Amino acid sequence: MKRRPLLHHRVLGPIDAPLLVLGPSLGTSTTVWDPHVAVLAESHRVLCYDLPGHGGSPSDLIRAHEPGRTTVGDLADMVLELITHHGRDRFHYAGISLGGGVGTHLALHHPDRVASLALVCSSAYFGPPQFWQERADLVRRAGTGALLEAMPGRWFADPGTAATSLGKTFLQDLATADPIGYAACCDALAAYDVRRDLRRITAPTLVLNGSQDTVTPPPHARELAEGISGAKLVTVDTGHLAVEEPQAVGAALLAHLRMAGGAEDADRSS
Repeated sequence: MKRRPLLHHRVLGPIDAPLLVLGPSLGTSTTVWDPHVAVLAESHRVLCYDLPGHGGSPSDLIRAHEPGRTTVGDLADMVLELITHHGRDRFHYAGISLGGGVGTHLALHHPDRVASLALVCSSAYFGPPQFWQERADLVRRAGTGALLEAMPGRWFADPGTAATSLGKTFLQDLATADPIGYAACCDALAAYDVRRDLRRITAPTLVLNGSQDTVTPPPHARELAEGISGAKLVTVDTGHLAVEEPQAVGAALLAHLRMAGGAEDADRSS
C-alpha cells in the first residue's frame, strides 16, 4: 500500500539532541518560528512543520475532504507520523495557537511520548464553532486573501509590524495558503474543546501568554494554567504570534525545556 506523504517540515540542530517539535498557528508556516528557532536549535533537534495547505504541505494530506470533517486529532496524527518517520519516540512540543492545540491533543492521547508541552498564545477552546465555520465558508468562497486586511490587528501587538520584513513574510504565507487546507483547519478549530480534559495532562507544561494577544487573550492562558496540574504561566509583551519579544519568548522556552529535561533525567535515575 502506498504510504501517505508527510507534512512538509524542516529539521535543525544536533542530530543526537532531544527532539523539540514546533507547531505553527493557523495561516502561517514554519517561518512563524524563525525569531526563536536558532537559539532553540543550539540544545535541541528542532522539527518545524507546516499544516496542510500551508507552506509546503499540500491540502490533499487531509483524509476527509468534506467540509466540517477535519479535527485537531487528524492534524495531530499527521504530526505523530512525522515524528515516527524520524525515528523518535519521546519528544518535547511547543505550539502557537492551533499548533498548541495539536500539542495538547498529543499530550492527552499520547502522554508516554510527550516529554514536555509549551502552549504559546493558545487555548483550550478557541471560541464558538460558528465563528470558525463562517471563516471556513468565507475562505472556500473567496480565498485567504479575503482575510489579509484584518489579520495584522489580530496577529501583532502593533499592526505596523505588518510593514516589516517579518510581517510581510507572515502575510505572504497567509495569502498563498490553499483555501482547502486553511478551511479544514478552521473546521478543526470549530470542533476543538478540551476544557474538561486539561486535568488529564501530565507532561510538564508552560503556558506562555501574550499580554497584547486579542485572539487568545489572558483569560485563555489562565484557564490553561489553572486546568493543567503544575503548569507555569509566563506573560510576555507580545501579540498573538509572539514575535515582538523573541529574546523573552526564547528564554522562557529554554528555561522550561531545561527544567523538563532535568526532571526526566531524574526520573530515569530513580
